[in-house]
Amino acid sequence: MFALLSADQQRELTQFVLKGTTDHVNINDIPYQAIFRGRYSIPKKSNHPLTEVQAGDLYFCLEQRLVTIREQPIELTVKEFEIFSLLILNPKRVFTYEMLMDLIWEEDYTYYSRKAVNNHVSNLRKKLRVAPDLPDYIKSVYGIGYKFEI
Repeated sequence: MFALLSADQQRELTQFVLKGTTDHVNINDIPYQAIFRGRYSIPKKSNHPLTEVQAGDLYFCLEQRLVTIREQPIELTVKEFEIFSLLILNPKRVFTYEMLMDLIWEEDYTYYSRKAVNNHVSNLRKKLRVAPDLPDYIKSVYGIGYKFEI
């Protein structure tokens, strides 16, 4: 599950994360955005399943920060992994350039930010394309942004 938070909700979440402890917190009560941005760590002795996606030859695990294609690990930068995580965990949902900038870079959108998103997605696509017969996992939505789809 993924939720966009208002500024007030983000402040509340930050306070919760900074003051909270793993002993009394149900991981399912923490918005994905908090875990995604590295603001909350999952307790080591957790009975919670891993966040995994298997799509044909592609395997993704959020908690292990692991992406493999045909069992071959794909080395991604932090930003590439964050972009891919956002897309794969929200299949078919279109993320605009503005949304990606806000969620990944946590910055206001500017003209140059669109170029940064395009460059990271281009590099990510190249890394995911380990064989010519594989699908393009990240689809462009012309003039809008990107989505994950097989």
